[in-house]
Amino acid sequence: MKGTILRRHTRVAVATTMAALLLLSGAAACSSKSSGDKTPKSSASAGAASAADAKPTAADVAAFKAVKMAGKAGAEPTLTFTKPFTVSAPIARVETKGTGAKLAKGQLVSMNYVAISGKDASKEDTTFGATAFPFTLGAAMMPPALNDALEGQAVGTRVLLAMPAAAAPATATTPATPASATLLAIEIVAAKTIPLRAKGATVAPPAGLPTVALAANGAPTITPVKTTAPTTLVVQPLVKGAGAAITTGQTVTFQYVGALWDGTVFDSSWKNGAPFTTPIGAGKVITGWDTGLVGQTVGSQVLLVVPPDSGYGAQASQAIPANSTLIFVVDILDAS
Repeated sequence: MKGTILRRHTRVAVATTMAALLLLSGAAACSSKSSGDKTPKSSASAGAASAADAKPTAADVAAFKAVKMAGKAGAEPTLTFTKPFTVSAPIARVETKGTGAKLAKGQLVSMNYVAISGKDASKEDTTFGATAFPFTLGAAMMPPALNDALEGQAVGTRVLLAMPAAAAPATATTPATPASATLLAIEIVAAKTIPLRAKGATVAPPAGLPTVALAANGAPTITPVKTTAPTTLVVQPLVKGAGAAITTGQTVTFQYVGALWDGTVFDSSWKNGAPFTTPIGAGKVITGWDTGLVGQTVGSQVLLVVPPDSGYGAQASQAIPANSTLIFVVDILDAS
């Protein structure tokens, strides 16, 4: 799976442009009720996945090479390029190597970026002077070209990333034409290593709930129960971590598995290859997560049974049928 998560349609509070680009890269960002999505689900559309997996052409490489990035470290970069700028596939390069701590896959990394329209060079979005965008290095939800560029780099690294926009559809008289791309000038501002699984005191759950077995690496397997699904949210700690309690609005990093009530897994950060980072208690994820995870402690593993009114409700979403009760096993790794 390509990283299908519980988001409503903003990846983080400040990252409107990044949300759209993550969708293109193959990460399914769950949207609000009005647009039909609100929880972790199955893989992103084939079109999005193919866009992420496409390789740059010689023309893409030449056009991208001509883009110039300037500016001092810590300040919002400026970009110079010929308009309109288009590419057919994501492409990235390191502009300046950082001198800070080395980056490693699985770390929680923060970046500032400015997104510039390839059509007219207008600024689409920026985090410079605001809140840096957090992500897990190597996560499937991030553009592979960016993950590859950052491999082996360090804090302070500056990267230029180009992401293609959707092509204008063909008509009876005109062929499909590529839309202008978005250029992102990125600076890595922080990175920290976090645990990859919950660690704390084991809690014995009451009878009648789905059971959880853990692999050697901590990845959960859910065994369902053959009973009627509950109609109210169930929040059951399985491991009680010794960290601080999560508060509303914090940015939290999780491992998780999501399954239907019959045990069918529709998403897993373990299989996606990296944990998932999101604001919590702030309407960015499904209600069941916002309600059930605020107040839990860092280091905990929590079993959530989410009824439809706290999940997707009466609307189907990819592998999740309408009116589904959902099961999650969530490891809380970090909060800030």
